[in-house]
Amino acid sequence: MKFCQYQKPILISLSPNTEKDDIDLSLKMIFKSKEWKEGSEVQELEEEFKKYLEVNYVFSFNSGRSALMAILDALGIKEDDEILLQGFTCNSAVIPILAKKAKPVYVDINETLNLDAEDLSRRMTPKSKVVMIQHTFGWPAKIDEISEIAKKNNLYLIEDCAHSLGAKYKGKFCGTFGDAAFFSFGRDKIVSSVYGGMAVTNDEKLAEKIKNFQERLNFPSNFWIFQQLLHPILTNYLILPLYDFFDFGRFLLIFLQKLNILSKAVHNKEKRGKIPGYFPKKFSNALAILAKNQFKKLERFNEHRRKIAKIYENELKRKFNLPLLRDKREEELTPLRYPILVKNSDKILREMEKNNIHLNDGWRKSPVVPPDTDFKKMEYIKGSCERAENLADHILNLPTHINVSEKKVREIINILKKLCHFQSE
Repeated sequence: MKFCQYQKPILISLSPNTEKDDIDLSLKMIFKSKEWKEGSEVQELEEEFKKYLEVNYVFSFNSGRSALMAILDALGIKEDDEILLQGFTCNSAVIPILAKKAKPVYVDINETLNLDAEDLSRRMTPKSKVVMIQHTFGWPAKIDEISEIAKKNNLYLIEDCAHSLGAKYKGKFCGTFGDAAFFSFGRDKIVSSVYGGMAVTNDEKLAEKIKNFQERLNFPSNFWIFQQLLHPILTNYLILPLYDFFDFGRFLLIFLQKLNILSKAVHNKEKRGKIPGYFPKKFSNALAILAKNQFKKLERFNEHRRKIAKIYENELKRKFNLPLLRDKREEELTPLRYPILVKNSDKILREMEKNNIHLNDGWRKSPVVPPDTDFKKMEYIKGSCERAENLADHILNLPTHINVSEKKVREIINILKKLCHFQSE
């Protein structure tokens, strides 16, 4: 019985969306190297994405980072231009800004865990060119307020939709409010092809520039594509079954990453403010095939996330601080995570791990995640976003993905309720 637990750990990262058909597809593509780079699948996915969002222009890239780099290039961002973005964000949203030698200006967050409109107004200067909003964990930002500020101050508006594919605000898809938006198909996102991303816009002139940027790029190397195809296979058939078997799976993951057999979600260079050589690149045909297979399951995935989030909300609201417990009539969520706030997250994480539940997803302990990111290289000044820093100190993210069942969710809830005493320590 215990060995069965070892075979089925719950994690938020490590390709949590993948189902058997996704793994089989990756395995099949391993042996079709002639189809890895060029093919019809990329264009077909772009067309499906365009139709789904009802936007005019869609361009694929090998990551959300690459898509953001294309957008910044198309907007003509140059050295010392200021890009306003929220505290409590991933360094992968900052790196493209630094690559343009522009300046990231961090804005504090509000109760939605997204960029605060009032603080945005305070942080703007004559050098401000862009405001970038992040729909954190699939909860839409207050887009109308921020859009109004951007228009009044002649700022471009970019939507970071890495967490929010399918989310809506007042009946309209996130990603369709600004001048441009980017999406991610990273390994722990709403849909996953391990790496991948999209840039979208309704602006014809901007679209032409993004297209030119895309066409100048090369494909990633065959080895890099091979790494990504291996990820769901090795993760699901080798690493996860052994993850808690004397920590063998965990050590195996680290070993395979050090050997460069598997890639990391965030490269060590990015934590030091540098962009790896495999960004920006075109989206490969092989990964587009994986993304298409996931994209056809989007509605089922998101419905599952909403159902799981509702269970957490109903069961935990009396005992835990739920930062996103509020009226949601204007929003349709895609809860990539379900955050709760606790006083002693480290203790709770350790107790959870004893039950084969691993909740340390990297979105904690720092206003620019992962927590081992170099603050100075990100040009973040400690104390500049107090609410974001406080959130990072107390947040604990619960899984909502398709491979966490209602039964497992209730197990997580029961453990959390037993650990309530950590709240007062």
